[in-house]
Amino acid sequence: MRCVYAPSHTGCVTYFTEENRTENPLTGAELKRLREHLGEAIGRPLSVADMARLCGLEGREGADTIRKWEVTGPTGPVAELLRILAMASERYPILDMFNVFDRHDAPVKERPARRRAFREQMRSDVRRRIG
Repeated sequence: MRCVYAPSHTGCVTYFTEENRTENPLTGAELKRLREHLGEAIGRPLSVADMARLCGLEGREGADTIRKWEVTGPTGPVAELLRILAMASERYPILDMFNVFDRHDAPVKERPARRRAFREQMRSDVRRRIG
């Protein structure tokens, strides 16, 4: 499995790395890839309508908006929401603000299991949001 984000030590920055956020907005191609990867993470392909529901968009207009964003890329709060939901997939990093696994008070042996449980919780949230 190849990661689509670049760890900070590589010097490469994408929307899904901590260093980025405003300088390199989420692109349409990254959004398409994220849809594929989230579908892979939850065990079923996500449709454009599913992605619209994930973003809080309803009806035909919601799906049309996602199609447009898969070309232009989303902005603002939706891009940040997708950045958070991306943690459901092993292909994306657990963001620093959510990483309670590498703290000094977390036993080293328990960290991998806690990370897996966190990602499963994120997958459950994705499934709940799409219905």
